[in-house]
Amino acid sequence: MAEIEEQPQVAGPVEKRAPEGEIEGEEDDDELDETLSERLWGLTEMFPDGMRNAVGVTLNSSVTVAKKLYSFTRSALWIGTTSFMILVLPVVFETEKLQLEQQQLQQQRQILLGPNTGMSGAMPGMLPSGKI
Repeated sequence: MAEIEEQPQVAGPVEKRAPEGEIEGEEDDDELDETLSERLWGLTEMFPDGMRNAVGVTLNSSVTVAKKLYSFTRSALWIGTTSFMILVLPVVFETEKLQLEQQQLQQQRQILLGPNTGMSGAMPGMLPSGKI
């Protein structure tokens, strides 16, 4: 049989490398990229599925109720405000106008009949007593 001649291996300088996680100056990028929400989501795995589902349904229901309550409150506020402006404000303005007219009439009577007329309660057509 023919012998195959083995070639001797050349021994040279051997390069030693540190394991990938221990290279100087390199930080673990996986920890830095993880956000708080991702960490909290990862913590949910320690709870049973039933509990996670119940919390999810409760949270979704709460959000839905809050949205509906906000929508109802907004609609009720709009209806109440517009109703007040249409039904009550005209009455308030007319009452104020009537009071202003009465005050002007009283001032005219005072000017025409004298300052004591408003206190004595005399009728507008009558002369003050004692001045004939």
